[in-house]
Amino acid sequence: MTARPPLILASTSRYRRELLERLRLPFEVVSPEVDETPQPGEMPAELAARLARAKAAAVATLHPHAVVIGSDQVAELDGQPIGKPGTHERAVQQLRSMRGRSVVFHTAVAVQHVNGGYAAEALAPVTVHFRMLSDAEIEHYLRAEQPYDCAGSAKCETLGIALLQAIESDDPTALVGLPLIRTCELLRAAGVDPLQP
Repeated sequence: MTARPPLILASTSRYRRELLERLRLPFEVVSPEVDETPQPGEMPAELAARLARAKAAAVATLHPHAVVIGSDQVAELDGQPIGKPGTHERAVQQLRSMRGRSVVFHTAVAVQHVNGGYAAEALAPVTVHFRMLSDAEIEHYLRAEQPYDCAGSAKCETLGIALLQAIESDDPTALVGLPLIRTCELLRAAGVDPLQP
């Protein structure tokens, strides 16, 4: 039996780290140095997939012996990407624009193993239906959660769930930032099976 290759998460996101920990696989975290600027005319789903690939590739090049996971998420409203707000004011604007609307969160995952000759990716879109939120509700949520590092200011794993009317997805962890069903599929193909000792 061959030894399982080491696993690396190419992300500094605490949300992705906490999700990957659910699989009970030992892994390291390495920060990918990737420019996340959208390319002209790039659609949100394309942007998420490209950045997931770029993050995995940036770290896999430096660690060719390891299986590397890269992931990215881009929210989309009316065909336009919605990024991380960064500030309270931008978060207010984002949530006001999304109230009573449906937003698609495109979460992409890419897995690369240079020495194993493996590279693949998957996309897990999630459609989120927002309630018709009042300004007071938006303000209360933002003061309580300060979700300024979350795409679209929506932190569904805590109080942000109260912003929502419904979630449509076939990979429930995708909205948090790492689609674990898709990740498991790619990891098994790369020789890392979470259900094998």
